[in-house]
Amino acid sequence: MFDFHLLRKYILIVIEGEPRIPTREEAVALLFEYTKTESLRKHAFAVEAVMRACAKKFGEDEDLYGLAGLLHDFDYEMYPTVEQHPYVGNKILAEKGYPEDVRQAIMGHAPYTKVPRETTIAKCLFASDELSGFVIAVALVRPTRLDGMEPSSVKKKLKYKAFAKTVSREDIRNGIAELGIPEDEHIVFVIKVLQENAGTLGLA
Repeated sequence: MFDFHLLRKYILIVIEGEPRIPTREEAVALLFEYTKTESLRKHAFAVEAVMRACAKKFGEDEDLYGLAGLLHDFDYEMYPTVEQHPYVGNKILAEKGYPEDVRQAIMGHAPYTKVPRETTIAKCLFASDELSGFVIAVALVRPTRLDGMEPSSVKKKLKYKAFAKTVSREDIRNGIAELGIPEDEHIVFVIKVLQENAGTLGLA
């Protein structure tokens, strides 16, 4: 079947040129405008770092993946309910010209939206968001923080429901499964990325 929407997209590109993708600096400014809590900002930077590494691993666009990681929760502090987040944020991002694949990935990282995670960027975001937060939670109770952390430490803490109880174990499991890689491999991958960014995250 002929895709008229695709044709329209190509016509607009020819007439208007490729749409301008917002820069990282603009994304950080947007994050800071809506997110004032330091811990939430650091979470955004953590997920951004993991997403950039995922893009490199899968041969994708690092800047786009970084935007998805950086802004996946930018509206959460002001609009925290399931009726608001990430719907309000998605509307803001659309108005500011953020690419649809970035916005769809952000919508899909919240399972209750029922937005399917069909792209690699969406699967990476879902597999990295909760896990990044959990790894940092584990680091905060270790004397050496991220230094020397092994996947066994993370998996052990995952079994204790009282530890970082707001982190969804189900989302972590499902995210890694959707990504299609072994659990230990992805946990090691996330730990390594966060170790490399420990200074920025205040976990050196």
